[in-house]
Amino acid sequence: MRSSLKDVAARAGVSVRTVSNVVNGSASVSEKTRVRVQQALDELGYRPNLAARSLRAGRTGLIGLVIPEIHSPYFGELAGLLVEAAQRRSWTVIIDQTHGRADEERRLLKGTHAPIVDGLIISPWALDASELSKEAGSTPMVLLGERDPRQVADHVAVDNVLAADEATRHLVETGRRRIAAIGPQPELRNGTAEQRLTGYRQALRRAGLTPDPVLEVPVPTLHRTAGARAMEELLDRGGPAPDAVFAFSDELALGIMRTARDRGVRVPEDLAVVGFDDIEDGRFSNPSLTTVSPDKAQIAERALQCLADRVYSPGGGLKGTVPPQRITVPHRLVVRESSRPAEGGSRGAGS
Repeated sequence: MRSSLKDVAARAGVSVRTVSNVVNGSASVSEKTRVRVQQALDELGYRPNLAARSLRAGRTGLIGLVIPEIHSPYFGELAGLLVEAAQRRSWTVIIDQTHGRADEERRLLKGTHAPIVDGLIISPWALDASELSKEAGSTPMVLLGERDPRQVADHVAVDNVLAADEATRHLVETGRRRIAAIGPQPELRNGTAEQRLTGYRQALRRAGLTPDPVLEVPVPTLHRTAGARAMEELLDRGGPAPDAVFAFSDELALGIMRTARDRGVRVPEDLAVVGFDDIEDGRFSNPSLTTVSPDKAQIAERALQCLADRVYSPGGGLKGTVPPQRITVPHRLVVRESSRPAEGGSRGAGS
């Protein structure tokens, strides 16, 4: 027999409303109470009756997750964390990908998902926040990583400028002076690469180093192949070679290290490398990869809480009375083998 909210409330020693709030993630519940209710939910194997809930509340119990690339290690890990966090709220996640194309982002916003989901979590690459809001209409929406200067939607991201600054400063502090940046993507409108480039440049200037456009290499994608080709381009230009690279993704960094090895450039002795994302591959590469590690679990949790606040709050939704939130989640620099200090300290400062 299916367990009811009343059964769970009796087991946990709380009210039915408290159980409902925990299931829906719709109200403030103390962590102690939430843990007790969740334990009762698990023990009784409670599963919500989504059809009945939809009829009562006009909701489906479905949310959409729109990401650029399902095969990306970063987005794959983030999607898994979002699914797990959604399950704790008795939501089912529908996942689709856009390949970073504007037409796909529009289609998924107003065509495939919008009529059937309670809300959307989207990581856009092609559309800016204003157009995303227009296309989504009244569907509650949370943006991941998207710049939103007009604050038209909830927004959850890391501080990319600060993170890139810290990564570049680490390379300076290990004695590196010709520090390249591989990863600018001027054709994209989400601003992430632009913010990381800003952080990279400000760290160089603070160290008394002048940013060199020759050392800033744009890429068409953030994949390993693009990183490998960008490193080949740097090495083939002639002149002084870089002694460090800040890569805007771990995938780029792994491609960079492969090219370095193929060309006889030792990492980290000749070339220090720092990535961004803290994907699993980087932890097991040889050498292991120094990287910026966003708190992906918190990104998932905070994004879902934003959505819950809108879906279950009176007047929720993009045009409701709940003001859009701008949430910055923590990150940390994880130092591994790929950026060990250069032997003998500073390598020719100013060279």
